[in-house]
Amino acid sequence: MQYIQWMIKGLAMGAADVVPGVSGGTLAFILGIYERLLAAISSCNLQALGLLRRGRFKALWQHIDGTFLLCLFSGILLSIFSLAGVISYLLQHRPIPLWALFTALILTALPHLCRSLRWNTVRLLLCLCGIVFAVMVGMLTPRELQPASWMFFIAGAVAICAMILPGISGSFILLMSGMYAPVLLAVTELQLGVLALFMLGCIIGLLGFSRVLNWLLQHYHDASLALLIGIVIGALYRIWPWQLEQQLYLPWQYAAKAGQADITAALLSAAAGVIIMVLLLNLEKWLNPAVDGRKQTAD
Repeated sequence: MQYIQWMIKGLAMGAADVVPGVSGGTLAFILGIYERLLAAISSCNLQALGLLRRGRFKALWQHIDGTFLLCLFSGILLSIFSLAGVISYLLQHRPIPLWALFTALILTALPHLCRSLRWNTVRLLLCLCGIVFAVMVGMLTPRELQPASWMFFIAGAVAICAMILPGISGSFILLMSGMYAPVLLAVTELQLGVLALFMLGCIIGLLGFSRVLNWLLQHYHDASLALLIGIVIGALYRIWPWQLEQQLYLPWQYAAKAGQADITAALLSAAAGVIIMVLLLNLEKWLNPAVDGRKQTAD
């Protein structure tokens, strides 16, 4: 059951990673696997290389939390490759319901996140800094680009840093740099050469940046969480369903300017988002009722 839980959470992360403005790191943070994910990635170090060189594969697998990573990344990759075409269609033809879904996901999880921390003045200020930072990133203007092959490597390294940072979307960074459409095209058409360069950049960026985040969480845990919660809140600016040219509108104001606001579809999508997030937040309790019961008894 634990393996199924990790894969389901990976599926949710992968779906979020495909959408510009939504981060798989946000879902990992919300779903309570963020710190374990960073620790597992950070353990891919010289000690792991030494275990590999000596042929101690079982010890290596345990050292890098291999089963957890395998289940999680299997879910992420399955979600990305299966949903890339669907997400592209929705972004082009029905963006408002799609944004409403992810807005509802984050709003539903925010009370859960905020209750996980004891707040004080310093942490509130850090949360505010996170909000400002995320809003400033969300105000960046997209550009178009005809990339050379080497740019896929750079794009992968930069995007993965954003992808594992809650509230900052790797897909959004790709969009702002003009690399989103080329990367998505490479995924849908299985352009293996450029995908290999992109993945190599992702691996190098992931191994480096995860160590920074893991160190911060180990030494400044609550302060780092407050900052990350602020970034998640600030990310709502970028994914608000009714906006034109980075200006936010209420649904009826948007309808007056754009002619259609998809209010009914957005409400249905938001309701689905609430249900999905409640299911995800209670996934461990429902899949492992005995474990949850022991936790409640201990409390």
